[in-house]
Amino acid sequence: MIAAISLLLFDAACSVPLAPGYGILKESREVRFVGSDTPQLHVDSRYTLENYGTADLSFIGVKLPDDKSYGLKGLHIEVDGREISLERLSVQDQSPSAQRIAFDPNWKVRETRELVIEYAFVSPEDSGERITLGPDDFHLSSRGWAPALQPPSHFLSPSPRRPPRVRYTVRVPSTFLVLARGARAGRKQEGDETIHRFELRKNDLTPFVVAGKYVASAPENKSPSAIFWTFHPLKDDPQPALARIDAAWSALEKDFGQLDKNIRAPHIVESSTLRHHATGESGPAAAAFPGGALVNSEALALGIGSDGFLEGVTHALAHNWFGDEVFFAPDAALGMGEGLPEYATIVVEESEKGEAGRRRRILEYLNEYDNLRNNAKETPLGVTLMTDPIEQRRIALAKAPLLYIALEDFGGEEPVRSGLRKMVTVLRGQETSYDALRSALEESTGKNLAELFRVWLNDKDVPADFRARYESPAANVQH
Repeated sequence: MIAAISLLLFDAACSVPLAPGYGILKESREVRFVGSDTPQLHVDSRYTLENYGTADLSFIGVKLPDDKSYGLKGLHIEVDGREISLERLSVQDQSPSAQRIAFDPNWKVRETRELVIEYAFVSPEDSGERITLGPDDFHLSSRGWAPALQPPSHFLSPSPRRPPRVRYTVRVPSTFLVLARGARAGRKQEGDETIHRFELRKNDLTPFVVAGKYVASAPENKSPSAIFWTFHPLKDDPQPALARIDAAWSALEKDFGQLDKNIRAPHIVESSTLRHHATGESGPAAAAFPGGALVNSEALALGIGSDGFLEGVTHALAHNWFGDEVFFAPDAALGMGEGLPEYATIVVEESEKGEAGRRRRILEYLNEYDNLRNNAKETPLGVTLMTDPIEQRRIALAKAPLLYIALEDFGGEEPVRSGLRKMVTVLRGQETSYDALRSALEESTGKNLAELFRVWLNDKDVPADFRARYESPAANVQH
């Protein structure tokens, strides 16, 4: 409720300010890849800010990328051309993860300030869904890598929103291919580098970047189609795999809604440093970026037409809806953030192979869940976090997609998928939770789901009626 009030207040703030606040008049950013034995990404963010609120400001808060995950180095901040140092904010001021950018003298009402924030990413420890960085490639996800300016601590102060148009550039070696959020706004050559320009508009989500020294597969048809970007030409004919990826993408769009207009077809892009982000394990891995999926060499070694490779890619593609379009509160990051994409692979299987394919995948998850429980202690799905020990996460990852199958069985396939589609649309770009999920599905199904959510999130094991529905010989007759 407070967030909704703050949003309304922001729209009126320019004429009748009711609390301390400031706005972003101009914003630009550059991401530059610097290759070496230890490659780096340099991030340069620049803002023109205006204090439009009711009081002078002695500081504002900023959240920076996590040092450990991103390998943040060389932080440099300037206000009006003068270098300043950051101070840790107190809990009373704002979020303890934010830091203070102080003004001396105070930032007076109606004055503007020029802010520059620069840093580099070097040897990130979390080479997964948020960042990958290798000698010939990198990616930055749509959240976490850019500075996040914070509102004043007054409860009526709205968060500063970016301007209607934001231009940013990606500077890379001329041998690199580049994908990024927004409309292309041109490019130019400078020595052995190419500067790619992009423009974000009002309804665009936050930017991502994927780039590397890639060879592109060439689809035979002229219509939008999936495409591979790999370090070396593919040995196998990519067309059969691309056809299945296109079919999976179409099924996801049909059931969960269209993505933004600049994403016409998925890219499957090789990454030299990707690890499995949910379990931290080595081996085949796929991770999402908006409009595509990263895959590592171990995944490609499975064969691009293999079920294992295509299931991993489908799971990653589903994160475009469940992870990018909406993202998840920490207590729902596993059950929703991973459970929904795994459930989406069942939806895609059903679109390809009908009810028999759906049942086969459900039994695979159920059998995996039982096997894992034989070797480790289960914790309830609703309290298992992405930071918990790997054994508990594996069990929860196997159980989570079955929650959504139980919801389909109770409320109907189309009403459940319609509710998910509406949740993604209404909450686009926002954090969501189990409460929001339940609310959306109760509206779309017309049923009270409180008991179903309570049992699946708080109890251990899988309900007996669910097992009977899928494990009994009669239930598994192929149709």
